[in-house]
Amino acid sequence: MTGIRKFIKQYGWSYLFILPSLLTFTIFTLAPVLWSLVISFQDYSLVRGGKWVTPIYANYVEAFTLLNGIFLIAIRNTVIYTLFTVVAAIGLGLILASLIQPLSNRLRTFFRAAYYLPAVTSALIIGLTWAYIFNAQWGFATYLTRMFGLPPIRWLSDPDIAFWSVVLSAVLTLPATAIVLFSAAMGAIPQEYYEAADLDGASPIQKWWNITVPLVKSTTLYLVVLYTIASFEVFERIYIMVPSGVGNSTQTIVTQIYNNGFKDFDFGIASAQAFVLFAMIALVAAFQFRVLRSDVEY
Repeated sequence: MTGIRKFIKQYGWSYLFILPSLLTFTIFTLAPVLWSLVISFQDYSLVRGGKWVTPIYANYVEAFTLLNGIFLIAIRNTVIYTLFTVVAAIGLGLILASLIQPLSNRLRTFFRAAYYLPAVTSALIIGLTWAYIFNAQWGFATYLTRMFGLPPIRWLSDPDIAFWSVVLSAVLTLPATAIVLFSAAMGAIPQEYYEAADLDGASPIQKWWNITVPLVKSTTLYLVVLYTIASFEVFERIYIMVPSGVGNSTQTIVTQIYNNGFKDFDFGIASAQAFVLFAMIALVAAFQFRVLRSDVEY
């Protein structure tokens, strides 16, 4: 008890300052997450409340078998979307950051601000912009196909093309966060490494591959995890660009959670699918930390 009193006397005021944040987190984040975990084992209704299902894991089984296994299709689409968008974001971010790094401070600051613009733009605006670009009648993509004499393409209404149109829109949206963070990480690399490489006769590509890329590995890990989580949770872009869903071709995990929870009001299934998504993200993130973890210091 003496140790506890001493701790409270010494640090009590500090915890009072963070108490509002802790209460906000507990009420609006932690409590709803724990409650949704409980609901995932119940047949829950807003009117009559929850009733435990039998067996206890029935909602998780039904989540995968509902509507002829549409959730498995959603998982497949989400994984494909994640692979393409994460690789593109990291690759483009690294290349563009490398291109602006040799510029003067003013130009580098200008390009960082310009490239970061998509990050502060509403997802609604970005989604609507790409929906206009892929409009089958007067979109810019349709204009390009007509200019080259190609037949009309139903970018967002053809089940075989709609999903890839969404993926393409995500790939072509500049990875703002990656560019800014990679640029900052490159600026922290000591110039002595590059000077030593110059003395050894290394080419710019060799310096980039053997010095820059390895020394920004910690930033790469952070961005890979960040973009993976964001890609697994993709919803706004698909919901805005393809609101009808085009059958099952554009279904993702989060669109399935939305449909089950807010259209069919099957909160038990939706909560079970949400925790499947949580488990997938946790496993992938753990694997990424294990593979990309870096102890490099400079």
